[in-house]
Amino acid sequence: MKNLLKSVVLATGILLAGNAVNAQQKIGHINTAEIVQSTNEFKAAEGQMKTLQETKQKEIQGMISEYQKQQNNANEKLRNRSEANKETVDAEVQTIANTMREMETRIQSVQQAAQEEIGQKQQELYAPIEQKVMTAINAVAKEKGYAYVLDISSGSVPYFQGGDDLTADIKTKLGVSATAAPAAAPKK
Repeated sequence: MKNLLKSVVLATGILLAGNAVNAQQKIGHINTAEIVQSTNEFKAAEGQMKTLQETKQKEIQGMISEYQKQQNNANEKLRNRSEANKETVDAEVQTIANTMREMETRIQSVQQAAQEEIGQKQQELYAPIEQKVMTAINAVAKEKGYAYVLDISSGSVPYFQGGDDLTADIKTKLGVSATAAPAAAPKK
């Protein structure tokens, strides 16, 4: 009986001590999207991505313009076709049609390659920024004694009330002005 009583007292003590420790854990929140978008590296990466996208778009648009010229050429030949030149015009139109099919394939290929290149460039540019921000988040959380830091930008926190916003501290750690406005969201 004494052992049972000692066990109950010990278990109760452990539970109370555990609750006291849990009650002392600090929880903070941040807005990672705002932090990332306020860095100079992000702004530079956005500029590089915009330039790359515009370059690829111009390349594809040039190919589409050439395709449309071929299509207009074929339509013009068909409009001017007569019984006297029917065989010649039909052969020319068939040649143009073959060229257009090849162009369609090239355009699709170039579009796919452009999407892949843009995706790879995006990963190449943004991964180091995200890593740098995560390192700063971990450092600030440790310095300030936080057990948990929740990211309110991801939408994965269904409810939070109050708490300490560490966004400005993370920006300071990264050397970014705490009042710097985040960059405009990229257009898709």
